[in-house]
This record gives sequence, C-alpha cells and structure tokens, in this order.
Amino acid sequence: MIGRLNHVAIAVPNLDAAIATYRNALGATVSKPQAEPDHGVTVVFVELPNTKIELLEPLGEGSPIQAFLDKNPSGGMHHVCYEVDDIIGARDRLTAEGARVLGSGEPKIGAHGKPVLFLHPKDLCGTLVELEQA
Repeated sequence: MIGRLNHVAIAVPNLDAAIATYRNALGATVSKPQAEPDHGVTVVFVELPNTKIELLEPLGEGSPIQAFLDKNPSGGMHHVCYEVDDIIGARDRLTAEGARVLGSGEPKIGAHGKPVLFLHPKDLCGTLVELEQA
C-alpha cells in the first residue's frame, strides 16, 4: 500500500536559521519558503537525491507545530510522509485496521498541491505519519 518515502519533516523554531544551516553548512538546495495556512505552517524543502527534508515553522495562532516546539524548544523530527496511489483507499484500509486519521478524516491539499492525511502516532509505532497521494 505505501510507496516511496516522500519526505521527513523537521519542526524548527527559526526557519531562516534552519535554511542557513542546510544551505551553508550542508551545501543543500533549499526551496523558497511557502506559507501553508490550512496546515498552520511555513515550509521549505531540502532536496536530496532520493527524497526531501521538509523544514516546518509555525504559522499563525493555533499552529500544531507550536505545540510540538513547546515540548521540544530546539525542534526535531515531526513526521514522515509516505506516498500512496489511492489516498481514500489507504485511509479506509487503515481505519478498518484501527488507525485514527487526524482532523476531519478528509484529505487536505498539502504543500505539493496533492491530497494529504495525517495518522495518529499512537497507532503507527509512535510516529506521526502523513500520507500523500502520489
């Protein structure tokens, strides 16, 4: 059911500082910042040969990333994103197995312009999982 690893997301308290670290210290190609108000984040993508790293900074009040940073002030790994061919079919299969979809249960459009869902970490080995339509 799951396809390739699309990205690993890292929550950061200061996006500009994180961009500088990846661009200057690691020599990575980093996208321009993109505000995602529906998800409460501003994101950039670090391009790697085999996947991406998504750096997330809180955007607006009530950002789910802010709650994460309150517990982890230096930031840290927030979630992993896997591609699926059929996001509705994947959702239905996972919920039938007892996994909980966060939010309304309906896909939202993510940073890549494709439908995404998040699954509760308690149902997936302690890791917040994002599914993205391939």
